[in-house]
Amino acid sequence: MLNHLSTFGILTDSEVNQVKQYLTSRTIQKGEYLITEGKVCQEIAYVENGTLRSFYTKDNGEEVTYCITFAGNFTTAYSSYITGEKTPESIQALSHAELLILKKRDIETMAANSTNWVKLLKFLAEQQYVEMEKRIFSYQKESANERYLELVKNHPDYIQNIPLQYLASYLGITPRHLSRIRKELSL
Repeated sequence: MLNHLSTFGILTDSEVNQVKQYLTSRTIQKGEYLITEGKVCQEIAYVENGTLRSFYTKDNGEEVTYCITFAGNFTTAYSSYITGEKTPESIQALSHAELLILKKRDIETMAANSTNWVKLLKFLAEQQYVEMEKRIFSYQKESANERYLELVKNHPDYIQNIPLQYLASYLGITPRHLSRIRKELSL
């Protein structure tokens, strides 16, 4: 995580090292939750190992996976984290996951003492917006085949470890349709 923070070129080495005092490790097993619907999110997790999915549940009980977070990335119930309101989403481990946790209060303490932290938080928020926009555009402009191929291209090591129903939901298609795509593409 410290190396990841350094790659942005915003924090000084001292500021990156300061993070160590606030980090806690957490391990969650496959099927366990980082956060569940109805809770208020007070932390950000960096995924060292494992894969997590973010999803919400429709009124009819159907779960819709809208985000898959792989190792080397941050995850949080972002709207809840920002607003302090209960989250409508859950974040669940798709595999054994090792996380590094930063509490919101500690991030706010670092931001209060360094404009670089404010710049980093702004940058990360902007990146989240850009990713969300790309995802929306991909649903509107690309076929399910194209979305699947993009996922295979970017995360070939993980793609086989995501259960079919979650992968299909993430792609906005049925498991049956995903099976057809895989067969057609021979992947």
